[in-house]
Amino acid sequence: MADTNYDRQNPAFYVLIAILILMSVGPVIILLANSMRLDVDITSGVGGLIFMPTIRNYETALCDILWYEPEHLRFCQIRFGGAFINSIIIALISTALTLIFGCMAAYALVRFKFMGRDTVSLSTLAVRMIPPAVLLVPVFGLWNNAFCLDNDYGLGAWIRDTFGGRGDVCLAGTHSGIIIVYVAMNLPFVIWILQSFIVQVPKSLEEAARVDGAGPFQVFFLVVLPLIKPGLAAASIFTFRIAWNEYLLASALADRDTMTVPILIVNNASEFDGLGTIFATGMLLAIPPILFTLFASRQIITGMTAGAVKG
Repeated sequence: MADTNYDRQNPAFYVLIAILILMSVGPVIILLANSMRLDVDITSGVGGLIFMPTIRNYETALCDILWYEPEHLRFCQIRFGGAFINSIIIALISTALTLIFGCMAAYALVRFKFMGRDTVSLSTLAVRMIPPAVLLVPVFGLWNNAFCLDNDYGLGAWIRDTFGGRGDVCLAGTHSGIIIVYVAMNLPFVIWILQSFIVQVPKSLEEAARVDGAGPFQVFFLVVLPLIKPGLAAASIFTFRIAWNEYLLASALADRDTMTVPILIVNNASEFDGLGTIFATGMLLAIPPILFTLFASRQIITGMTAGAVKG
């Protein structure tokens, strides 16, 4: 009979795990609980987790996109709902475009041989090391001047004559302008992380697919991409979080209609109506990254470790 004796874990190990879980989940629970409490309950310091929940704080935060007018509000002071939608649109589209371009560029750098391939690979990683603050002034200048439609002729003149105003259309103050910046900022990181995954895909699988009559795009989309799903999941998590939390570049390029949540919170902190509204906006700010991570939870652990060791 085989020996089935197992070494018992030290109780301190389980205590450490419990402490780490409490440190991770505890702040989220406190944030959620306080977001559903009235200000008088929060400041009183009594009741703990036993209280009558309310959604008034969420109604205050999302008053600009609700289909009804909350009874406790005389006017909508915070435009959090519009900024929340802007953040979701910008983060999702920039993440999708970054993954599309990044996986194709990484595949080309790994599989194709051309002059300067190593230089291009290293330069993409070097570009990611540049602090965003260094790019703030050049990007702002380009988006406001170089990449504008002239209002004297062509499309710019048609916009001026039809809709009025100056007529010149610039990337600054638009969703597309911010998305392009985020794609350019996150693309080097995605290329770098996906190269280590594509290297591990056996060339024999691609050659077998070509023998069976598959074209280049079929080989890439039907053979390579399914095998690097862990890398795509890991890259998408980090890319989404960077795009969701970025403030510096967005503050220079966004306007009133395209501002994201970080800009709204920093620039309008004095307009928040009480602590409950602040907790509610914090909870709303945390929900999309949490849901996005859970959506890729089946691949995220493998995605973070599979590229570390070459097989």
